[in-house]
Amino acid sequence: MSVLVVGLSHSSAPVATLERAAVTGDTLVKLLRDVYGAGDVAGSLVVSTCNRVEVYAEVDKFHGGVSSVCELLARHSGIPLDELTPHLYVHYEDRAVQHLLAVTCGLESMVVGESQIIGQVRHALALAREQGTLGRVLSDLGALALRTGKRARNETGIDGAGASLVSVGLTVAAERLRAPADVQRVLAGLSVLVVGAGSMSSLAVATATRMGAAPIMIANRTHDHAKRLAATVCGASADLSDLPAQIAAANLVVSCTGSSGQVITAAAVRAALAVRDPAAGPLVLLDLALPRDVEAAAAQLPGVTVIDLEALGRARGDGQAGTQAHEAAVAAARRIVAEEFAAQVSADRAASVAPTVVALRAKAAEVVEAELARLAGRLDGLDARSRREIAQSMHRIADKLLHAPTVRVKELAGSPGADSYELALRVLFDLDPAAVQAVTQADAGLAGWPGEETAQ
Repeated sequence: MSVLVVGLSHSSAPVATLERAAVTGDTLVKLLRDVYGAGDVAGSLVVSTCNRVEVYAEVDKFHGGVSSVCELLARHSGIPLDELTPHLYVHYEDRAVQHLLAVTCGLESMVVGESQIIGQVRHALALAREQGTLGRVLSDLGALALRTGKRARNETGIDGAGASLVSVGLTVAAERLRAPADVQRVLAGLSVLVVGAGSMSSLAVATATRMGAAPIMIANRTHDHAKRLAATVCGASADLSDLPAQIAAANLVVSCTGSSGQVITAAAVRAALAVRDPAAGPLVLLDLALPRDVEAAAAQLPGVTVIDLEALGRARGDGQAGTQAHEAAVAAARRIVAEEFAAQVSADRAASVAPTVVALRAKAAEVVEAELARLAGRLDGLDARSRREIAQSMHRIADKLLHAPTVRVKELAGSPGADSYELALRVLFDLDPAAVQAVTQADAGLAGWPGEETAQ
C-alpha cells in the first residue's frame, strides 16, 4: 500500500473556493467513510482546517486512487469536478509523507509556524481511528507526523516565531482600530466580542486578553459553553439572539463558529450600527471561519471593516517573515522534516529485508537440527552432555557464518540497489519465497493495528 494525498489549500485556491470546499461535521465523516469504501483504498484520513482540505488514502493503484478521491471530494464539497480540479494538488508515496510532515510542523500554513495545526492533525487522526478508517500505514504516518511536529516546536522555536492565525488576525484588526502611533498598545482598553466557544474561539479569547482587550464578551448558541469560556478570563456571556446589541457595544468582533451558514448578517450589523454610540469609533469584524461567518455585504456598511481569511492571506508574514529568528526557525524545522523522513525511509527499508533475514536464519536452524538428528542416529551411545555441547557448537557456527551477511544486508537496505542485495541473499542461500512471505504475513498479524494509540 502507498500513501496518496489529494487536497487544496490557501496556496492553491482562493478563499471563496476553500469556503465552498470546506467539509465539517457529518459531511467530513461521510467523506472519510466513502473514501475508505472506495476501490483500491485500505485507509483514509481527512485533514480539514480553515485554510486546507486534504484527503490522505492508502491505495493500491495511483490512478484509480486519484480518480476516486477527486470524485468524492467534488461530490461532498458540492463543487463540480472540472471546477475543482485546477485547484487540487496530488502527492504520492514519499512526497505525500513529506507533505504531511511539513503540514504538521506548520511549514505549509498561511502563517508559517502557527501552533494550531498539530492539534488539528491529531484531531483528524482521532476521528479516522474512531470511524475505523485509519489503516496501519496512515496510523504509522500519523504517529511520525505528530512526533516531527513536536520536535519542530520543541527544538526550533518555530512555534514562537510563527504567530497563530488568531494572533495575526487580532494584530491586523488592532491596526485598523488605532492610529499607527498607537498600534503598540495592541488591544488595550478595547471591547471585544467573540462569537463562538470552540477551540479557535478559546484561543481568540486567550490571545485578546493577553493583548490587553477589556471587556471581553462571548456569544454562543449554547449559552453554557459561552459562560464557561467567559469565566476563564473574567468576561461576560450572551446568547446569539442578542447579537446586534453585543455588536453595538464592541470595538472588535471576532467570529469563528464553524457554522455551515452565516452567523453575522449585514442586517444584524446594520441594526447594531443604528443603536451604536457614534463616539465608539470604527467597528472591525474579524472573520476567522471557513465557511465565512460574516455576510460579505456587511463590509459595505459605513464605519465597518471586515477582515477575513483572504485579507489575512495578503497580510500573512507581517512581523515575522524576513526576521533572522523566524528564518532560522523555519530552516531548522525543514531540517527536522528531512531527518525524520530519512530515518523513516531507512527503517522501512531495513524492515523490508527483515523477513528475508528471518527466513535465512530459520533455514540455517533447520539444517542444524537435521544434522543433529542424523548425528544422533549414528552415535547411539553419546551422553546427554556431549549432545548439548555438539548442538551448541553447531548453532554457534551457523550464527557466526550468517552474522556478516545479515548485518550487511540490513546496512545496505537504505542504499541504492537495496532490492538487488536482498535478492542476492535469497538466491545464494536458495530461500523459498513462500517462507519469506510467511514471515511478512506473521509480522503484519502481530502489529496490533488498527487499535494502537497515536503518539501524543
